[in-house]
Amino acid sequence: QVQLVESGGGLVQAGGSLRLSCAASGRTASSASLGWFRQAPGKERELVARFSRSGLTTYLADSVKSRFTISRDNAKNTVFLQMRSLKADDTAVYYCATSSDWLKGVDYWGQGTQVTVAS
Repeated sequence: QVQLVESGGGLVQAGGSLRLSCAASGRTASSASLGWFRQAPGKERELVARFSRSGLTTYLADSVKSRFTISRDNAKNTVFLQMRSLKADDTAVYYCATSSDWLKGVDYWGQGTQVTVAS
């Protein structure tokens, strides 16, 4: 039983910034188990950012690697996605997710939050 509560989505102008938050409660191991996915209209859901199993390293999709940052607050069991230099191609529903082993797949999903980048 896990609950993921997201916030921070909205409408942003191209070149702007936005920070998404996801607070986890329930049977999540730690905030290091949290990651971000996104799904644009007509496209498959893709991994955007996550932590390594150790929590010491972050992984980001190539398309966002130089612009996005994933971070966490272990005490609050919260993960953040700081998005900078947003492009129209970043428009998507962004999902928080948790997994005990990313190689096995996602265990729980958040409800998703819409990010729209206007050009």
